[in-house]
Amino acid sequence: MKGYSKKYLPLLLGLACAGGVILGAKLNFSDSPGLLSANKKKEKLSRLIDYIEYEYVDDVNIDSVVDITVNGILRDLDPHSVYITKEEYNSLSESMQGDFVGIGVSFYNVNDTIAVIQALEGGPSAKAGIQGGDRILYANGTALFNKNISNDSLTYHLKGEENSKVELKVLRKGIPELLKFDIRRGKVPLKSVDAAYMLTETLGYIKVNRFAESTYEEFRDSLLELKKQGATEIALDLRNNPGGYLGEATKMVDEFLEDDKLMLLTRNKKGAMEKTFATEKGIFEQGDIYVLINENSASASEIIAGALQDNDKGLIVGRRSYGKGLVQREMALGDGSAVRLTIARYYTPTGRSIQKPYENGNKEYFNDYLNRYKNGELISADSITVVDSLKYTTPGGRTVYGGGGIIPDIFVPKDTSYEKESLNFILRSPFMGRFIFETLEDNREYYNNLSLEEFRETELADEKMVQDFTSYMARQGYELEVAEYDHLLKQYLKATIAQQLYGSNVFEQIVNDEDPMVEKVIELSRQK
Repeated sequence: MKGYSKKYLPLLLGLACAGGVILGAKLNFSDSPGLLSANKKKEKLSRLIDYIEYEYVDDVNIDSVVDITVNGILRDLDPHSVYITKEEYNSLSESMQGDFVGIGVSFYNVNDTIAVIQALEGGPSAKAGIQGGDRILYANGTALFNKNISNDSLTYHLKGEENSKVELKVLRKGIPELLKFDIRRGKVPLKSVDAAYMLTETLGYIKVNRFAESTYEEFRDSLLELKKQGATEIALDLRNNPGGYLGEATKMVDEFLEDDKLMLLTRNKKGAMEKTFATEKGIFEQGDIYVLINENSASASEIIAGALQDNDKGLIVGRRSYGKGLVQREMALGDGSAVRLTIARYYTPTGRSIQKPYENGNKEYFNDYLNRYKNGELISADSITVVDSLKYTTPGGRTVYGGGGIIPDIFVPKDTSYEKESLNFILRSPFMGRFIFETLEDNREYYNNLSLEEFRETELADEKMVQDFTSYMARQGYELEVAEYDHLLKQYLKATIAQQLYGSNVFEQIVNDEDPMVEKVIELSRQK
């Protein structure tokens, strides 16, 4: 913290724990009468901060003092009530809107030059003909190369108002002169549906990575397309999905449940209960559903799994979910920052809360994964701890439990071997993407003209590529012993090539090949 000596840090931290609640004095809700009523404790803390700002002997960064105070207050409430800085709020808002305004490229900064990884599907650059490997050298006459420009600055030149024009001059390998593109900036989708394709003749697969403003619309479009392809069953993959907007989740559940089925209950501070029911608009009410979850499936993901399980609709496959049953609302604080405050608890249709305990503090709460690992829960369903007092029964007679996550109907263990876990980290890290980009650059014309059918039939990830990748990782400080996982590494190398050439749908198809949970769902489907 700049602006004041470290020796005064205990004093400032003490302010964070003061008895008053300055946050309440700063909030401004038109729909909350009485929230701003006089409170001497609020005035006390506000006055103390004023004294420090105007009378304290040394200069103090008051913004930092207020941030410490707000964080200290929220930390004592629950693990999911958090303060969001102005910078974080802008980024978060964009990611949850489902789109942003710009030219629509992902890029690396290579030798101080914008090197396009991929023109994003549905964006202006893809429509204009920008390709992976292109170097964007000029934007409206401004040189974007040979300068110490941050990614934020580069983004500034590429983003702009919707429908505004930008003239790009692009260097493409093999073409001596610069290519000129006149692009009109537009909305670029930030997709929350990573993949939608058929696993078998009747079983469709949809993977959702979060619940943003556009998630339900993306999901419904995918569901309709899979129905056209003959899907009478859907595998909905919510693994590692941390949640998002509750409303998007309930609209998705509505597509599977019959009219007037209870989907969700929420209870606020005053005890008021709100119930959400399915409507008549479901387009997959007669189809079967499998929901894939794991220990990182949280919040809105658990709402979907709980609603379907409690209504005896389909099967939940995987491992016990995260256990977040608290509802947050983001509230602006007037200076561009915001607070995400827990305003209610939600309950599944049988009345169970799946919120895991947080009475022992945030550290213990967020270390829950380690506890599950140590007690063997990730590899054996018998190690899952249940509490008889939190036992519930569905209308179909199925026993379910509250108290910490959704327990699946069909358990699939996790491969917890250290080597493979480390390798999985590498496979999903930025290193893999950067290596593949450099590999594609060696023969960009060939790769950019490779059809999807040719790609599927060609063994691109061979032993040489594996050796090149392990050498690349060694230069990054990681020594990989991959002999036992040679096949897995080849699989991810080819999948990442697919990601950069064709997008996430083909990527997921490749990594799902031989995936234990996906294989289990296919097995369950064929047993019917």
